[in-house]
Amino acid sequence: MKELRKERHVKTIEELTFTDDGMFQAVLHEPDVCAELVERLLHIKVGKIEYPELEKQIAPYYTTKGVRLDVYLKDVDKIIDIEIQNYPERDIGNRTRYYQSMIDMDSLMKNEDYSELKETYILFICKHDPFKDEDEKPYGLPCYIFKSICVQKSEVNLHDNSLKVIYNASAYEKEKDEKVKNFLRFIHTNKPGNDDFSNRLSELVEKTKENEKFRSTFLAMNLHDRDLIWNTRKEALAEGITQGSQQKAIEAAKKALAMNLSVEQAAEITGLSIEQVLELK
Repeated sequence: MKELRKERHVKTIEELTFTDDGMFQAVLHEPDVCAELVERLLHIKVGKIEYPELEKQIAPYYTTKGVRLDVYLKDVDKIIDIEIQNYPERDIGNRTRYYQSMIDMDSLMKNEDYSELKETYILFICKHDPFKDEDEKPYGLPCYIFKSICVQKSEVNLHDNSLKVIYNASAYEKEKDEKVKNFLRFIHTNKPGNDDFSNRLSELVEKTKENEKFRSTFLAMNLHDRDLIWNTRKEALAEGITQGSQQKAIEAAKKALAMNLSVEQAAEITGLSIEQVLELK
Protein backbone atom coordinates (compact mmCIF):
# COMPACT_ATOMS: atom_id res chain seq x y z
CA MET A 1 0.00 0.00 0.00
CA LYS A 2 1.35 3.41 -0.93
CA GLU A 3 1.62 6.00 1.79
CA LEU A 4 -0.77 8.91 1.78
CA ARG A 5 0.61 12.30 0.84
CA LYS A 6 2.76 13.88 3.54
CA GLU A 7 0.99 16.26 5.89
CA ARG A 8 0.58 19.73 4.47
CA HIS A 9 2.15 22.73 6.10
CA VAL A 10 -0.09 24.22 8.77
CA LYS A 11 0.50 27.90 9.45
CA THR A 12 1.84 28.94 12.80
CA ILE A 13 0.26 31.89 14.59
CA GLU A 14 3.17 34.08 13.51
CA GLU A 15 2.49 33.25 9.85
CA LEU A 16 -1.20 34.16 9.92
CA THR A 17 -2.52 36.97 7.74
CA PHE A 18 -5.81 38.86 7.79
CA THR A 19 -7.46 36.45 5.32
CA ASP A 20 -6.71 33.29 7.30
CA ASP A 21 -9.50 31.50 9.17
CA GLY A 22 -9.51 32.49 12.79
CA MET A 23 -7.61 35.72 12.21
CA PHE A 24 -10.29 37.11 9.88
CA GLN A 25 -12.99 36.45 12.47
CA ALA A 26 -10.88 37.79 15.35
CA VAL A 27 -10.08 41.11 13.66
CA LEU A 28 -13.71 41.63 12.61
CA HIS A 29 -14.74 40.99 16.20
CA GLU A 30 -14.06 44.72 16.64
CA PRO A 31 -17.52 46.27 15.96
CA ASP A 32 -16.16 49.56 14.58
CA VAL A 33 -13.79 47.71 12.24
CA CYS A 34 -16.65 45.52 11.06
CA ALA A 35 -18.85 48.56 10.51
CA GLU A 36 -16.18 50.35 8.49
CA LEU A 37 -15.55 47.29 6.31
CA VAL A 38 -19.29 46.92 5.64
CA GLU A 39 -19.77 50.61 4.85
CA ARG A 40 -16.72 50.63 2.58
CA LEU A 41 -17.63 47.50 0.59
CA LEU A 42 -21.43 47.61 0.59
CA HIS A 43 -21.82 51.40 0.51
CA ILE A 44 -24.50 51.34 3.18
CA LYS A 45 -24.69 52.90 6.61
CA VAL A 46 -24.88 50.62 9.61
CA GLY A 47 -26.21 51.65 12.99
CA LYS A 48 -25.20 50.00 16.18
CA ILE A 49 -24.26 46.40 15.48
CA GLU A 50 -26.21 44.28 17.93
CA TYR A 51 -23.53 41.61 18.01
CA PRO A 52 -20.83 40.25 15.79
CA GLU A 53 -21.23 36.49 15.84
CA LEU A 54 -18.18 34.62 14.64
CA GLU A 55 -18.50 31.39 12.70
CA LYS A 56 -22.25 31.23 13.27
CA GLN A 57 -23.58 27.75 12.62
CA ILE A 58 -27.08 27.33 11.22
CA ALA A 59 -28.71 23.91 10.91
CA PRO A 60 -32.51 24.19 11.22
CA TYR A 61 -33.02 20.42 11.25
CA TYR A 62 -30.66 17.63 12.17
CA THR A 63 -31.16 16.08 8.73
CA THR A 64 -30.23 19.25 6.81
CA LYS A 65 -26.78 20.37 5.79
CA GLY A 66 -25.75 23.12 8.18
CA VAL A 67 -23.65 26.14 7.30
CA ARG A 68 -20.86 27.84 9.20
CA LEU A 69 -20.78 31.53 8.39
CA ASP A 70 -17.49 33.37 8.80
CA VAL A 71 -18.88 36.59 10.28
CA TYR A 72 -22.60 37.09 10.94
CA LEU A 73 -23.81 40.58 11.86
CA LYS A 74 -27.16 41.97 12.87
CA ASP A 75 -27.87 45.65 12.53
CA VAL A 76 -31.22 47.07 13.61
CA ASP A 77 -32.82 46.35 10.23
CA LYS A 78 -30.17 44.34 8.41
CA ILE A 79 -28.41 40.97 8.49
CA ILE A 80 -24.96 40.82 6.93
CA ASP A 81 -22.92 37.70 6.28
CA ILE A 82 -19.25 38.30 5.45
CA GLU A 83 -17.21 35.47 3.93
CA ILE A 84 -13.52 35.30 3.06
CA GLN A 85 -12.51 33.01 0.19
CA ASN A 86 -8.83 32.20 -0.22
CA TYR A 87 -9.19 29.56 -2.94
CA PRO A 88 -11.12 29.46 -6.23
CA GLU A 89 -14.78 28.64 -5.71
CA ARG A 90 -16.64 27.21 -8.71
CA ASP A 91 -20.02 26.79 -7.05
CA ILE A 92 -20.29 30.16 -5.38
CA GLY A 93 -23.75 30.79 -6.83
CA ASN A 94 -25.36 27.77 -5.20
CA ARG A 95 -23.42 28.48 -2.04
CA THR A 96 -24.85 32.00 -1.73
CA ARG A 97 -28.30 30.62 -2.52
CA TYR A 98 -28.06 28.10 0.31
CA TYR A 99 -26.63 30.66 2.74
CA GLN A 100 -29.52 32.99 1.95
CA SER A 101 -32.10 30.29 2.62
CA MET A 102 -30.48 29.32 5.93
CA ILE A 103 -30.26 32.95 7.08
CA ASP A 104 -33.92 33.53 6.24
CA MET A 105 -35.04 30.41 8.08
CA ASP A 106 -32.93 31.38 11.08
CA SER A 107 -34.20 34.96 11.23
CA LEU A 108 -37.97 34.53 10.71
CA MET A 109 -39.74 33.26 13.80
CA LYS A 110 -42.79 31.01 13.66
CA ASN A 111 -46.03 32.89 12.90
CA GLU A 112 -44.13 35.98 11.71
CA ASP A 113 -45.11 37.52 8.38
CA TYR A 114 -42.76 37.46 5.39
CA SER A 115 -42.71 41.24 5.48
CA GLU A 116 -40.76 41.01 8.73
CA LEU A 117 -37.73 39.53 6.98
CA LYS A 118 -34.80 41.92 7.36
CA GLU A 119 -32.64 43.17 4.54
CA THR A 120 -29.87 40.65 3.96
CA TYR A 121 -26.47 41.13 2.43
CA ILE A 122 -24.15 38.26 1.58
CA LEU A 123 -20.67 39.65 1.06
CA PHE A 124 -17.88 37.48 -0.34
CA ILE A 125 -14.29 38.72 -0.40
CA CYS A 126 -12.41 36.46 -2.82
CA LYS A 127 -8.70 36.39 -3.53
CA HIS A 128 -9.39 34.90 -6.97
CA ASP A 129 -11.99 35.61 -9.63
CA PRO A 130 -14.84 33.13 -9.05
CA PHE A 131 -16.45 33.74 -12.45
CA LYS A 132 -15.11 32.47 -15.78
CA ASP A 133 -16.44 32.25 -19.32
CA GLU A 134 -16.84 29.09 -21.39
CA ASP A 135 -13.13 29.16 -22.21
CA GLU A 136 -12.25 29.26 -18.50
CA LYS A 137 -11.07 32.85 -18.83
CA PRO A 138 -11.86 35.02 -15.78
CA TYR A 139 -14.27 37.89 -16.45
CA GLY A 140 -11.94 40.13 -14.47
CA LEU A 141 -14.39 42.43 -12.70
CA PRO A 142 -13.31 43.71 -9.28
CA CYS A 143 -16.89 43.46 -8.01
CA TYR A 144 -19.97 41.44 -8.98
CA ILE A 145 -23.37 42.52 -7.63
CA PHE A 146 -26.42 40.29 -7.86
CA LYS A 147 -30.05 41.13 -7.14
CA SER A 148 -33.39 39.74 -8.26
CA ILE A 149 -34.62 41.50 -11.39
CA CYS A 150 -37.00 40.58 -14.19
CA VAL A 151 -35.37 38.96 -17.23
CA GLN A 152 -37.80 40.52 -19.70
CA LYS A 153 -37.76 43.99 -18.13
CA SER A 154 -34.68 44.76 -16.05
CA GLU A 155 -36.21 47.80 -14.37
CA VAL A 156 -38.74 45.52 -12.66
CA ASN A 157 -37.26 44.46 -9.32
CA LEU A 158 -38.53 41.60 -7.17
CA HIS A 159 -37.84 43.69 -4.05
CA ASP A 160 -36.94 40.68 -1.94
CA ASN A 161 -34.51 42.83 0.11
CA SER A 162 -31.55 40.57 -0.58
CA LEU A 163 -28.23 41.40 -2.22
CA LYS A 164 -25.17 39.33 -3.01
CA VAL A 165 -21.91 41.23 -3.45
CA ILE A 166 -18.78 39.35 -4.48
CA TYR A 167 -15.40 41.07 -4.63
CA ASN A 168 -12.49 39.78 -6.69
CA ALA A 169 -9.29 41.06 -5.07
CA SER A 170 -7.12 39.91 -7.99
CA ALA A 171 -8.67 42.68 -10.13
CA TYR A 172 -8.08 45.46 -7.59
CA GLU A 173 -6.33 47.66 -10.17
CA LYS A 174 -9.62 47.99 -12.10
CA GLU A 175 -11.58 49.23 -9.08
CA LYS A 176 -12.48 52.92 -9.37
CA ASP A 177 -13.40 53.56 -5.74
CA GLU A 178 -10.05 54.36 -4.13
CA LYS A 179 -11.01 53.10 -0.67
CA VAL A 180 -12.26 49.79 -2.04
CA LYS A 181 -9.21 49.53 -4.30
CA ASN A 182 -6.84 49.95 -1.34
CA PHE A 183 -8.68 47.29 0.63
CA LEU A 184 -8.66 44.80 -2.26
CA ARG A 185 -4.96 45.46 -2.82
CA PHE A 186 -4.37 44.59 0.84
CA ILE A 187 -6.36 41.35 0.46
CA HIS A 188 -4.45 40.41 -2.70
CA THR A 189 -0.92 41.35 -1.57
CA ASN A 190 -1.16 41.39 2.25
CA LYS A 191 0.58 44.79 2.07
CA PRO A 192 -1.38 47.67 3.65
CA GLY A 193 0.21 50.49 1.63
CA ASN A 194 -0.81 54.08 2.43
CA ASP A 195 -4.43 53.40 3.32
CA ASP A 196 -5.40 54.10 6.95
CA PHE A 197 -7.96 51.28 7.11
CA SER A 198 -5.73 48.54 5.69
CA ASN A 199 -2.92 49.78 7.95
CA ARG A 200 -5.24 49.42 10.91
CA LEU A 201 -6.22 45.91 9.82
CA SER A 202 -2.55 44.97 9.51
CA GLU A 203 -1.80 46.37 12.97
CA LEU A 204 -4.75 44.46 14.45
CA VAL A 205 -3.44 41.24 12.91
CA GLU A 206 -0.09 41.71 14.65
CA LYS A 207 -1.77 42.70 17.91
CA THR A 208 -4.07 39.68 17.77
CA LYS A 209 -1.10 37.35 17.38
CA GLU A 210 0.07 38.50 20.82
CA ASN A 211 -3.33 37.98 22.44
CA GLU A 212 -3.12 34.98 24.78
CA LYS A 213 -6.83 34.16 24.48
CA PHE A 214 -6.58 34.10 20.68
CA ARG A 215 -3.40 32.00 20.78
CA SER A 216 -4.93 29.38 23.05
CA THR A 217 -8.17 29.29 21.04
CA PHE A 218 -6.30 29.00 17.76
CA LEU A 219 -4.10 26.19 19.06
CA ALA A 220 -7.14 24.36 20.43
CA MET A 221 -8.89 24.67 17.04
CA ASN A 222 -5.83 23.29 15.30
CA LEU A 223 -5.65 20.34 17.68
CA HIS A 224 -9.35 19.62 17.10
CA ASP A 225 -8.91 19.81 13.33
CA ARG A 226 -5.83 17.59 13.46
CA ASP A 227 -7.72 14.99 15.50
CA LEU A 228 -10.60 15.11 13.03
CA ILE A 229 -8.20 14.75 10.11
CA TRP A 230 -6.35 11.89 11.76
CA ASN A 231 -9.54 9.99 12.63
CA THR A 232 -10.91 10.42 9.12
CA ARG A 233 -7.56 9.38 7.66
CA LYS A 234 -7.56 6.21 9.76
CA GLU A 235 -11.07 5.45 8.55
CA ALA A 236 -9.94 6.03 4.97
CA LEU A 237 -6.98 3.71 5.44
CA ALA A 238 -9.26 1.07 6.94
CA GLU A 239 -11.31 1.21 3.75
CA GLY A 240 -8.18 0.59 1.72
CA ILE A 241 -7.83 4.08 0.26
CA THR A 242 -4.48 4.69 -1.39
CA GLN A 243 -3.24 7.20 -3.87
CA GLY A 244 -3.72 4.56 -6.53
CA SER A 245 -7.37 4.05 -5.60
CA GLN A 246 -8.74 7.17 -7.23
CA GLN A 247 -12.44 6.45 -6.92
CA LYS A 248 -12.22 5.62 -3.22
CA ALA A 249 -10.17 8.75 -2.63
CA ILE A 250 -12.87 10.78 -4.40
CA GLU A 251 -15.58 9.26 -2.22
CA ALA A 252 -13.55 9.97 0.91
CA ALA A 253 -13.04 13.58 -0.20
CA LYS A 254 -16.79 13.99 -0.72
CA LYS A 255 -17.39 12.60 2.75
CA ALA A 256 -14.84 15.00 4.26
CA LEU A 257 -16.47 17.99 2.53
CA ALA A 258 -19.90 16.85 3.76
CA MET A 259 -18.43 16.94 7.29
CA ASN A 260 -17.62 20.64 6.67
CA LEU A 261 -13.89 20.01 6.54
CA SER A 262 -11.92 22.50 4.47
CA VAL A 263 -10.61 21.83 0.97
CA GLU A 264 -7.07 21.61 2.34
CA GLN A 265 -8.11 19.10 5.01
CA ALA A 266 -9.97 16.92 2.49
CA ALA A 267 -6.89 16.96 0.24
CA GLU A 268 -4.65 16.04 3.16
CA ILE A 269 -6.85 13.12 4.18
CA THR A 270 -7.19 11.56 0.73
CA GLY A 271 -4.00 12.43 -1.10
CA LEU A 272 -5.92 14.30 -3.80
CA SER A 273 -4.69 17.70 -4.93
CA ILE A 274 -6.45 20.88 -3.83
CA GLU A 275 -7.53 21.38 -7.45
CA GLN A 276 -9.15 17.92 -7.54
CA VAL A 277 -11.02 18.55 -4.30
CA LEU A 278 -12.17 21.98 -5.56
CA GLU A 279 -13.63 20.24 -8.63
CA LEU A 280 -15.59 17.93 -6.33
CA LYS A 281 -16.79 20.83 -4.21
